[in-house]
Amino acid sequence: MHNRELATARAQFESDGFYICAQPVIPDDLIQRAIAGMDAVRFGHYETGLPPHKCYWKPGDDPQKLGKIDVPQGSNQAIMDLFTHPAIAELAAAITGAKWIQAWWGQLLYKPPLARNTEGGQNIGWHQDAQYWKDWEAGSELFTAWVALSNVTPDAGPMKLVRGSNKWGLLDQGFFYEQDLEALRGGIAIPPGQTWEEVEVILPPGGVSFHHNLTYHGSGPNRSAEPRRSFAIHMRTEKSSPATRSKEGHMAYIDNPAYCPTIYRREQKPEPSVP
Repeated sequence: MHNRELATARAQFESDGFYICAQPVIPDDLIQRAIAGMDAVRFGHYETGLPPHKCYWKPGDDPQKLGKIDVPQGSNQAIMDLFTHPAIAELAAAITGAKWIQAWWGQLLYKPPLARNTEGGQNIGWHQDAQYWKDWEAGSELFTAWVALSNVTPDAGPMKLVRGSNKWGLLDQGFFYEQDLEALRGGIAIPPGQTWEEVEVILPPGGVSFHHNLTYHGSGPNRSAEPRRSFAIHMRTEKSSPATRSKEGHMAYIDNPAYCPTIYRREQKPEPSVP
């Protein structure tokens, strides 16, 4: 991307609370390796010998439900290669102006095609990530890169982002696992004068979107013929601090690069020599 495009991307991220890069930034060979890695981790095969943090779907569970696995990147090298790919890191730095970025958490998200005329537990309820990230100091610069491995079409249950909701503050209303999106939306008291405008994240394989930790988002069922495959890479910059010294919950791997690598560090220009 050229400097003007990067400036536009940063302005959009700051204004809307998200930026959608609809052009593939991940090479196809890595996408295919990451797909194989995703399936391996889903079925309990951990190439590195390191297990994920938690598996909310396991073989034998309802095949129509959302497959969600926390911190899969330590379990498979291809997934780690995706999380640390320079194109993602450089885009993340460009839209935030960060000097340093760590991938501090991650989620594998596999949304199978829903059988016709059936209902499945595939929806992701409207929520702000900050609702669940209270082990960080208030105001910490935290955001998410959402990377598509499949063709995310309007009927594939794409993520939906609410434009400008990053400026509403932490409302602490919503629930990730709620299936009734309409009822959940009706219970969120948005600030006076604000509007609820949903934007679908339509991406090709290798495309990526970024959203702020206060941006409301959710998604519906996958009505396409193929599984919707994606990874959510949760990131932080140098403008972030843990609110606790405990090494539990989201802090469990914060000092372990095998799970939570530093993916970007701005090169420091040498000081000019004094004649």
